[in-house]
Amino acid sequence: MFQQMQYFIAIVKNHSFTQAAVDCNISQSAISQQMKELESRLGVKLLNRKGRSFEVTEAGQYFYTHSQDVLADVDQLVKNTIKFEKNDEVELHVGYLRSFGTTEFLQTVSKFTQEFPKVKIKISSGTHEELYELLRTNKLDLNFSDQRRALSNEYQNEFLTSSEFMVAVNHSLPVDNKKIDIVDLADIPCILILDGNQQEAEEAYYRDVLGVKSEFILAKNYDEAQMLIASNQGYLIINHRMRKQLDQDIVKMIPLVKGDRKLIQNYYAYWQADNSGYYIETFADLLKQSFA
Repeated sequence: MFQQMQYFIAIVKNHSFTQAAVDCNISQSAISQQMKELESRLGVKLLNRKGRSFEVTEAGQYFYTHSQDVLADVDQLVKNTIKFEKNDEVELHVGYLRSFGTTEFLQTVSKFTQEFPKVKIKISSGTHEELYELLRTNKLDLNFSDQRRALSNEYQNEFLTSSEFMVAVNHSLPVDNKKIDIVDLADIPCILILDGNQQEAEEAYYRDVLGVKSEFILAKNYDEAQMLIASNQGYLIINHRMRKQLDQDIVKMIPLVKGDRKLIQNYYAYWQADNSGYYIETFADLLKQSFA
């Protein structure tokens, strides 16, 4: 049936038996006979023939759409099955958000390597935008990062965890320790930790999503950012799980809100929908378990 499904897809795509026969390297009479056999097997009409033309029936449209998904799954199944035999040739390229920390990610790498010792894991780290570009250009198979865009059907999006945003400020700042609104920080510079060329994208995210009104100053790492806070030169937006990277004797950390709403960051494993496979999905499952 898989071959007949391929013929049917070619006919609908070309809207022509003649061109479909050419594309499939089969005679027109043979492809017509295959369609009759397929309809007989299914017990439904897929095409309403009108002389030399035809219309796709409602059942045919459903079969056409889902046949493509089935054949894509079969193709991936074949590739994955071959990989089991030749998994010494397989490389899995994964990326993680540098600012998040590595605990759960490295636990996942360790478990995966134990389960599939012949699969070579190549690891990259970066900012959200750096990782997104690597994934978009097929240089990463899977990306562990924060959510900054609307979830897209072009990608598989596996939710992993969320964390409340906080702000790290100087102890001398006269503010409520229970919460602080982003608008109350407008007169204080906001510190961005950057070591690449993503300043414009980071600033846009902080302004458009988090509502930052402050000017920005840059730090290369958490130590430099903490020095700026200690000398009362700015504040740093972090999230709850990252608070351990700062010394609470030097800075104080306060939950960050925007009006009446808490600011929360979600984290996902992302991979391209047309690149889904056994090893990618297994790595994602192990990563999810690390956050359970």
